[in-house]
Amino acid sequence: MTSVFPASWPVGAAVLPALGRAIMDVILHIGAHRSGTTSFQRYLRYNHAELSARGIGFWGPTRVRQSVFPGLFPGPAVARGRDPVRRAEGRVQMQVAQCRAQGLSQLLISDENMIGSARQCLRHAALYPAIGERMARIGSAFGGRIKRVVLSVRAPDLWWASAAAYTVGRGHPVPSAQTREAIAQNPRSWRDVVTDLACALPEAEIRITPFEQFAGRSDALFTACTDQTAPMGKAQWLNRAPDLSALRDTLNERGEDPALLPTSAGRWQPFDAAQAAALRERYADDQFWLAAGADGLATLTEDPSRRRAGPSLPPGAMREGHAYDIREQGRQSPLA
Repeated sequence: MTSVFPASWPVGAAVLPALGRAIMDVILHIGAHRSGTTSFQRYLRYNHAELSARGIGFWGPTRVRQSVFPGLFPGPAVARGRDPVRRAEGRVQMQVAQCRAQGLSQLLISDENMIGSARQCLRHAALYPAIGERMARIGSAFGGRIKRVVLSVRAPDLWWASAAAYTVGRGHPVPSAQTREAIAQNPRSWRDVVTDLACALPEAEIRITPFEQFAGRSDALFTACTDQTAPMGKAQWLNRAPDLSALRDTLNERGEDPALLPTSAGRWQPFDAAQAAALRERYADDQFWLAAGADGLATLTEDPSRRRAGPSLPPGAMREGHAYDIREQGRQSPLA
């Protein structure tokens, strides 16, 4: 899509009246990782022309990471000169104002790295330990005008297995037995993640979409995010996790010992039976809490096309993948 911008933008005190001339809902799809985010983002890009015609903007990971949020999370180094966080906040507000000036009614932003990374989770043996701080900064950058946040949750024994395969495939070490035990014993669960998110963004509506229901259903996820009828598009399942054979080959190519992984075939499950059972029990508690209303913090959103959750995942879902292989080039419009 070709975007047309005015020659100049309001600055300073003139910004607030300009923002008040139109209402645009900002909707964040924050993952989590290993829940079909790349497939969803490809679906949105595939349908960008229809979304544009309907007044729905889309920012994907490439735009967010390269052009919107740089400086918002500056790290421990002390910056000299202008405050990088304030510069990042100004950049976010300017680009949001541009979208609003184009007449968009909704801006859907999808990037799983907003809440952290799979590697950080493994390093701390905890689900998104910094989500509260990160989302509070993002909320501040948007001036507290975030309408809705959508988070996909997944059974933790399978989520951690997929995250481990993802990180090993990206060059990180195989999680040690101590790390796997620490993960299994850590009481932090999706309930804690949702609670931290709600504390960081008290003004936003939070919707939870279970991976087990929305896997491979980008259209249903779109409707859950926007409350709009989903555009048509073929189902895709991108970036499936490497299986054990591929992971052993990866270790061998890196000069590491393939014996660190089981010799069996198929999907890698790094947890023993007792550890996996503990993780599943924690997820059952989370599901009960969500179904009971999540203490008013979030809404459990189910796929309306399914009367009940099936006993197993859709074909291919057990091997959901990892690598973000979309590389957008050149200047992007707010719908890129």
